[in-house]
Amino acid sequence: MNHTPPLRPLGALLVVASALSVPASASAAPKAADLTVERVVILMRHGVRPSTKFPATPEGTTREAWPAWSTAAGDLTPHGAEGIRRLAAYDREVFATQGLLPATGCAAPGTISAWSSGSSRAIKTGLAFIETLQPGCNVALDHPANEDDEDQFHPSTSEAAMDGDRALAASQAQFPAGGMQGVIAARKADFAMLQRIVGVPVDTASTLKATPGEKPDLKGGLSFASTAGQTILLQYLEGMPMDQVGWGRASKADIRAILRFHPVKFQYETRPAYVAQRLAAPVVTRIADALSGQGGRLTLLFGHDTNIAALGGFYDLHWTMADYPRDDIAPGGAIGFELVRDTAGRRYVRVFQQAQSMDQLRSLAPLSQAAPPSRSYLAIPGCGSGSRPCDLETFEKLTRERLANPTD
Repeated sequence: MNHTPPLRPLGALLVVASALSVPASASAAPKAADLTVERVVILMRHGVRPSTKFPATPEGTTREAWPAWSTAAGDLTPHGAEGIRRLAAYDREVFATQGLLPATGCAAPGTISAWSSGSSRAIKTGLAFIETLQPGCNVALDHPANEDDEDQFHPSTSEAAMDGDRALAASQAQFPAGGMQGVIAARKADFAMLQRIVGVPVDTASTLKATPGEKPDLKGGLSFASTAGQTILLQYLEGMPMDQVGWGRASKADIRAILRFHPVKFQYETRPAYVAQRLAAPVVTRIADALSGQGGRLTLLFGHDTNIAALGGFYDLHWTMADYPRDDIAPGGAIGFELVRDTAGRRYVRVFQQAQSMDQLRSLAPLSQAAPPSRSYLAIPGCGSGSRPCDLETFEKLTRERLANPTD
């Protein structure tokens, strides 16, 4: 296995981009047809997996035992790998249209740079994507030797420089009226739906605790609901018969309802600016370096939903991936960054989300221009909107400031 090259110091960020950047004028937004894509960076969540442990939740929290999987806990399933291949086949057409990859054959060496987390599911996701994107071309995927040797996707306590008490305070500042009880009350109907599916009463009592050197830790009913909802979603996406999905008591509409617990967990554990700017710093550094010309024209990063949630908190991005709840992160879902140039030579950054719908992934539907995955551009608060891209100079200034001086 390969080790990811060390990250550059924060002070060295974006020097190349600054040299290339031409300040944008206050003229009208450039037309999409007049923009040339120069570089693309994508951060993707791994594909479909079972729960990260068996059983998914403690005994007694469900009426019947969770259905068995043939894949090891937390690993990418064959179905999940095929779903990633469908995305890669579609993306190859997109990248060829943008001029980043040839329509056929292998791209020139160095065109693609790829890294993944040290987890097996992320590595297998990266391999499935790359081998479909560039079949037979031997594009390297760099990654740590194991999950314990991680410096980007799971920075250590010392690297993140997290004060657990301040992280908790930042999270609690987002509570609605009524504090934690207000959070629980807002999900009352979803809890009732989940209780009907698991078949036993759900204890909704929840706490948010400080952990020294770590992000806040959500415990109790909200955490259970997030795990249970994700597990039932993964059964559906895996293509299990509906009499096994949620023990035969969960329709697709039910799954969409209980999925709303997943982004709630991220909202309070990962997305607060104090937390996100520290957790996302290594990945953001990699993205910034890639946009500034370090590595290939296409940079692929394969990680986890927590990485995308932290990235969202870093830039205050919000999205809706296909038919998932707002700010939720689909298996195989991605946040991408495009460096584009207009006809006058001005450079901009556009951010987009991409994900298969639940049924596209469940059925392993082929993706095409006629039947594409969900894909839309996102607003970067303080730097452009979905219709107007962010000029590169502003984007790099915003990024540099948050990396050097994260929110207190």
